Amino acid sequence: MRHLAISLSSSTVYFKLICVAMMWGGTFIAGRIVAAELSPNLSALLRFGFAAILLVLILLKSTGGFPNLSVQQHVYAILMGLTGVLAYNLFFFAALSRIEAGRTALFVSLSPILTILAMRIFFQERLRRINYLGVCLALVGTLIVVSKGELFAAFTQSFGTGEMMMCGAVFSWVIYTICFKQTRAPALTMTTYSVLWGTLFLFISLMPEFMQFSLPHISLRSGLSIVFLGAFGTVLTFVWYAEAIHSIGASRTIIFNNLVPAFAVLLAFLILNEPITWSMLVGGSLSFIGVILTNKQEK
Repeated sequence: MRHLAISLSSSTVYFKLICVAMMWGGTFIAGRIVAAELSPNLSALLRFGFAAILLVLILLKSTGGFPNLSVQQHVYAILMGLTGVLAYNLFFFAALSRIEAGRTALFVSLSPILTILAMRIFFQERLRRINYLGVCLALVGTLIVVSKGELFAAFTQSFGTGEMMMCGAVFSWVIYTICFKQTRAPALTMTTYSVLWGTLFLFISLMPEFMQFSLPHISLRSGLSIVFLGAFGTVLTFVWYAEAIHSIGASRTIIFNNLVPAFAVLLAFLILNEPITWSMLVGGSLSFIGVILTNKQEK
């Protein structure tokens, strides 16, 4: 009976992680819909403003108030707000307004790779040979995607402004992740504080637009996309992802991140009628295998 309970519990966690990957894949579709009507700044502000309200309500319900942070934790929260919320999302929405959602999502494969390399360089976190093989495979796979199969023309013909914007988003997320790993506060607490700081920074960045502000027209489709981005693509996914880390460990949880590009490409094909090319399939597959090898742990 005990074995059955553990099995059912693990199955629930895995099901939630698959849903997380699907919802994160959906954020690229929803983001592209919103980016077609609103500026990157306003799109990000609406998404995280809505998410901030929900996170505060969840935090107040679970803790009864705002937990105190040390000065160092506040500094990390500010850095996380600047990188993971402000910079990432400005780059994210700017990229979605220029390139296809499915192609944009495949850049997700770079985040864990660059994070691992940064941890090795700055914090002496060592990897095994098979992990470094995974790093190389994932980078090659991503290059194939970025270059649309023209590997040697990656930085001349096929690497445009949209791809540059998405690279900026990836680097921003790497910095955010490293900052998060250095904190000792509960995940929900640090996320709430960082989202609040990030929302404030987004509001400040939008001040020039407010000076000549006219009420934007937001279609029902974009409105529903903003609700999805805030409630599901930000709040719910984080809660389930954090639960999985506590339940099955970070290394086993992070592997599911590699389902995000697959879901994004599939959803872009079904909803936006974007084509699935051979370079996306080959490059995405190599990135998927590479990230799995990078996160392979000793038994």
